[in-house]
Amino acid sequence: MKHLDVSEVELALLRRMTPAQKLAVMRTLIRQAYELKAAGIRAGQPGLPEEEVWARTRALVGGDRT
Repeated sequence: MKHLDVSEVELALLRRMTPAQKLAVMRTLIRQAYELKAAGIRAGQPGLPEEEVWARTRALVGGDRT
């Protein structure tokens, strides 16, 4: 049995997924990116109101550099 590279396995899995499944995975990854960024902001500025945490998170993850 040949040892498969992880990327080969991932590509094989992706090819078998429906577009809806791929979209669901993408949404989950994006949600996780937002949650991780928000956690970093909270850790750096613990007293920041939650609304401001999410405003900054959206700006950073969304690429808003203003």
